[in-house]
Amino acid sequence: MVSIIILSRGRCGLSRCITYYLLATAMTDFVVIIFAVIINRISGIYFRYSSLSTTPACRLIITIIFAVRDASVWLTVAFTIDRSMAICCQSLKISYCTEKTALLVIGIVCALCSLKNIPFYFYSQPLYVLDGVSWFCDIKSSYYTAPLWQVYDMLEQILTPFLPFFLILLLNAITIRHILASSRARKRLRGADTQGDQEMTNRRRSIFLLFAISLSFLLLWATYVGRFLYVRVSGAGYFSGLNFSDPQYILQEMAIMLTLFSSCNNVFIYALSQTTFREEIKKILMCPFASIIGHFKC
Repeated sequence: MVSIIILSRGRCGLSRCITYYLLATAMTDFVVIIFAVIINRISGIYFRYSSLSTTPACRLIITIIFAVRDASVWLTVAFTIDRSMAICCQSLKISYCTEKTALLVIGIVCALCSLKNIPFYFYSQPLYVLDGVSWFCDIKSSYYTAPLWQVYDMLEQILTPFLPFFLILLLNAITIRHILASSRARKRLRGADTQGDQEMTNRRRSIFLLFAISLSFLLLWATYVGRFLYVRVSGAGYFSGLNFSDPQYILQEMAIMLTLFSSCNNVFIYALSQTTFREEIKKILMCPFASIIGHFKC
């Protein structure tokens, strides 16, 4: 919420194009926290037999979770493409890195992610029916055997996270190579005197930022990818949580937890590296205390 408020105020010294991407990422990450953590996890444990546990609500929540998770990942990819264009392709920067393009890309990404995950509403069935009310969601056995579901499952894993990670890694490698080449050329022009070179400092910060993005995405999705490959090779199924002490269930839930972390740290990686963003956080945190002090002074 703090990230959304700060970015929406537009006082971080960032272009509106960058702000739109970061704001969209922050909003999708916030929805991930609401639905995947609070509604699906916390409510599912402490309010187990609420209306949210009925099968229709469960199906809807699962669909929304997959949609916003994918949107968060692909908005990260879209922002990486935008920054790569801005750094490496000066000829395309003027036409591509604009507010209009950013809004269009954000809208397309969110729409496609929503459409792509509609089948998840139909991949589960009621765990049991009590007094005519269907409760919870259990993955249909046909999900593991039907060719159409098998193709969809494979496509789902390719689109998230295999393809995003490949694109982020490739784009960051190209961008970092360009930054390093530009830095070497700048050193040759300036000679040995590189102290106080603000441009060099900004480029080193960009390299650190890009590496952080790639490594964060890789590490936090590695367990999920490994779990998926294990299921594909061994033929094991996904667990619905009937046996909480089962190591396979623990591994599955740990993988999901790490992907949720990945959806929640994008804004921190991008925005907290900005000094002005940190200053805005300090202002917001100090605002209540400033109001109290001002009240007593009056």
